[in-house]
Amino acid sequence: MTSDFTHAHLPVVDKPVFRMGLAGNYGADSDDVRWAAERGMNYWVYGASFRKVTDGIRDVIHKDREAHVVAMLGMAMAGWQVRRSVEGALRKLRTDYLDVFKLGWLGVTSRESAGIYEALLELKAEGKLRAIGTSIHDRPRAGRLAEDSPIDLLMIRYNAKHPGAERDIFPHLAARNPAVVAYTALAWGQLVRPVKGIEVPPWPGAEAGPPPLTPALCYRFVLSNSAVHVVLSGPKDRAQLEENMRALEQGPLPDEELAWVRTYGAELHKKRKLDYVR
Repeated sequence: MTSDFTHAHLPVVDKPVFRMGLAGNYGADSDDVRWAAERGMNYWVYGASFRKVTDGIRDVIHKDREAHVVAMLGMAMAGWQVRRSVEGALRKLRTDYLDVFKLGWLGVTSRESAGIYEALLELKAEGKLRAIGTSIHDRPRAGRLAEDSPIDLLMIRYNAKHPGAERDIFPHLAARNPAVVAYTALAWGQLVRPVKGIEVPPWPGAEAGPPPLTPALCYRFVLSNSAVHVVLSGPKDRAQLEENMRALEQGPLPDEELAWVRTYGAELHKKRKLDYVR
């Protein structure tokens, strides 16, 4: 385990982060937020409907606001929606600023417009927002945004089954150095469930195989790519949260294991192509 693997410096937000963040729209509650914060987690995905984690996020940021990153995920079809969402979150969390506002699923539940960018830039100028982000599935578009746009942070799908960001997004990051937050590390659970008919060699050093991947291997695959600053976890309970956080203690995947995971993901993609996005 190295500090470079477990922690990163988040551009624009300008804070150090533990490289696993918590998505507050799954099974975790406020007690889990407090528990994880005591163990070093400090990147929290918040939304107006994420009621189970609101108290926990409010509590941990109250103790040391500069030690935590609050990334709000919200829909935005007009500039006034953005301002209402941000200022509503500030009141609920009792904080002066959000670290990031992410335009949720750009092109579907959010859009780009001069009015939206104007509202976001005004909020930054007022000190209510530090960075502009988006969650996006359209990888070529994300690559263009990485090169030239007001977007400071890209929340993207990246996993062993869907590694296309390596081609469509990561080569474009050098132009402006936006932050990269990866989600769907387990490909909605597909990578960790047995699938018939996948033909890959045994796991390195093993005689039989292959088992499905473990969550730890999936998270380590994502974080073994230095382009990714943070991977998100959506645990169903405390046990899963603890297991996921422990994955980082094992460090990056060795080259041989990384290649095996990549091969498994490619074979799974051949078998399971009916994702709502490819």
